[in-house]
Amino acid sequence: MALTLHRLSEEELLAGCLNNNRAAQQQLYATYSGKMYALCCRYVKNSMEAEDVLVTAFTKVFDKIDTFKKEGSFEGWIRRIVVNEALTWIRKNRSLYLETDLEKADFELDYDRLSDHLETEDLLKMIQGLPTGYQLVFNLYAIDGYSHKEIAEQLNISENTSKSQLSRARVYLQKVLAQHDWDANQTLQSDEATT
Repeated sequence: MALTLHRLSEEELLAGCLNNNRAAQQQLYATYSGKMYALCCRYVKNSMEAEDVLVTAFTKVFDKIDTFKKEGSFEGWIRRIVVNEALTWIRKNRSLYLETDLEKADFELDYDRLSDHLETEDLLKMIQGLPTGYQLVFNLYAIDGYSHKEIAEQLNISENTSKSQLSRARVYLQKVLAQHDWDANQTLQSDEATT
């Protein structure tokens, strides 16, 4: 006889987790851990360390679940805890070198000339290749939707430094994208020449 597990609604999950119900906690973890692990990997490059951040973050989720006010998305609330935990891990384990002068981007990319065969995985690798300060601000601003004011508060920097880091990250990514496109065109031309 097969055992069918009842899928709990978000309300039931919250109530179960508030009562320290193990089954509800396991389902909550199973529901959100995949997305949150991917989020951890954007901040923490090593997969084992990303797993550590994830486990610590979910421990905090379970400890602080009574503080969720049901104003806004539950997933968004979990995401904030995971990002904060990733930032805490980075502060403890990485040197955060954030440049403070604001420079204009001196490189303008011709987006019309870029190829369309850039995969999501390639883009994530490019983002992970950013210097730490650039990567943090880019992730927080462009992907996770934090404002420069929130980033400044999280990283204990000025808003202008946050803006500078974002600008530099964009220039860096533009250069990498241009190189990627050039490499892809060279490969294509080489393939055409041999056929």
